[in-house]
Amino acid sequence: MPDMLVKLYDLEVLEKPLHSLKDEEVQIRRAIPPEKNYILSWIRDNFSEAWVSEVDVAVAASPAKIFIAVKDGELLGFACYDTTAKGFFGPTGVGEKARKKGIGTSLLLKSLKALREDGYPYAIIGGAGPVEYYKKTCSAQIIEGSEESIYKGMLK
Repeated sequence: MPDMLVKLYDLEVLEKPLHSLKDEEVQIRRAIPPEKNYILSWIRDNFSEAWVSEVDVAVAASPAKIFIAVKDGELLGFACYDTTAKGFFGPTGVGEKARKKGIGTSLLLKSLKALREDGYPYAIIGGAGPVEYYKKTCSAQIIEGSEESIYKGMLK
């Protein structure tokens, strides 16, 4: 999967109110350290062990570099930024039963906005899976020759 580049300084979607969720009871907020073990366990159960390591770093940052989607005390999704490398977005994921409700888009845009507020002119979406989604949602462009990216030679 290639990396993608997002021009944060010229991204009109970040000037508008964040994407409206289909379920207004869903909160998008930063995680806090006491939630770390719960979040890591949820990610381990729903996604991958490699993501657990990245999210551990994101929760430990101050302020945390992870936004979570929560409804009625249940974790629905997450998005990290500035974790694997400076200016990187990801990993990100939404639980299976919470997909197609705007949660992933809200988490993405909240993270991109945080990167821009931290002074980054560009963001890199590392190992972007849904390339067409990122092109449509935030005008991301594929970085040619980036298929292995920073993850090249990673221990598994």
